[in-house]
Amino acid sequence: MEYRRLGSTGLRVSRLALGCGNFGGIGSAPAFYGMGEDETQACALMDRALDAGINLFDTADAYGGGRSETFIGRWLKAKGSQVRDHLLLSSKVFNPVGPGPNDRGLSRRHILRQIDASLARLQTDRLDMYLIHEPDPDTPLEETLIALDDMVRAGKVLYVGASNIEAWRLARARAISDARGLARFDWVQNSYSLLDRGQEREMFPLCADEGVGFTAFSPLAGGWLTGKYQAGAVYPDGSRMTLRPEPYRHLERAAIFRGLAALADEARARGVDVSALALAWVLHHPRMDAAIVGPRRPSHLDTALAALDIVLSDEDAARLAKLFE
Repeated sequence: MEYRRLGSTGLRVSRLALGCGNFGGIGSAPAFYGMGEDETQACALMDRALDAGINLFDTADAYGGGRSETFIGRWLKAKGSQVRDHLLLSSKVFNPVGPGPNDRGLSRRHILRQIDASLARLQTDRLDMYLIHEPDPDTPLEETLIALDDMVRAGKVLYVGASNIEAWRLARARAISDARGLARFDWVQNSYSLLDRGQEREMFPLCADEGVGFTAFSPLAGGWLTGKYQAGAVYPDGSRMTLRPEPYRHLERAAIFRGLAALADEARARGVDVSALALAWVLHHPRMDAAIVGPRRPSHLDTALAALDIVLSDEDAARLAKLFE
């Protein structure tokens, strides 16, 4: 396994991180609670990730209605303190965890309640990394940052970051933190893939200038870069396009299907899996500290690990990118 420094911090993260969003559900959607990987399947994935040297496990308080954190916590308890000390646990706060008006968002009340709930489910005394799951326009940024700073000062959280955040909001948040002496967002976790390159316009230049780390979620674009979706073919049962297709409907275009076919040709020419090639493209970017992968079974994780052995030149990366331009 390769490890890389997270932004300007002293933390070293594995280039691949285990995304635990399908443990006990499909993300944060209540309609899918109890689906995804059951506890036995989740433990098999965590065992394989640990064996492979992955040291970053990524979850959230709302994944599977808390089941994701619970599965991880029971697995960690069975493994013992040595494994816990080796791993970096990352969780998130924002999405609804109940029906009440204060059961979501980034208010001080919600953050303080949720950090303790996450720690209890994970059976640990601290979160190595803690993210806002997305910005909360209904809560002043200062309120959120002060609450996060209090968590850091209390030792419950070691590093804070932001997911699904825009460059302008990240810049404003860091300016507030600097002016008030608060913990800063040390890294960003946003979507980035061959099919979603929006971070290149503003976020990557800001991260480079500020020394902010970046971890990519959905580096395979919700399965679109795995070869499972082809023009004119029926979508596989249990795939995102049969369960939760709305975020990916914009990809159902002839130009995208042509690009996917060309990417598959590139993978065959190299003798590698198409998803490994797409993941290698993400990891090639100089701003990329780690990519979050969400395998459904250990064999999927093995395919992702193969991406670490694929060497791309800048010319290779540019050619692959042009397939979808």
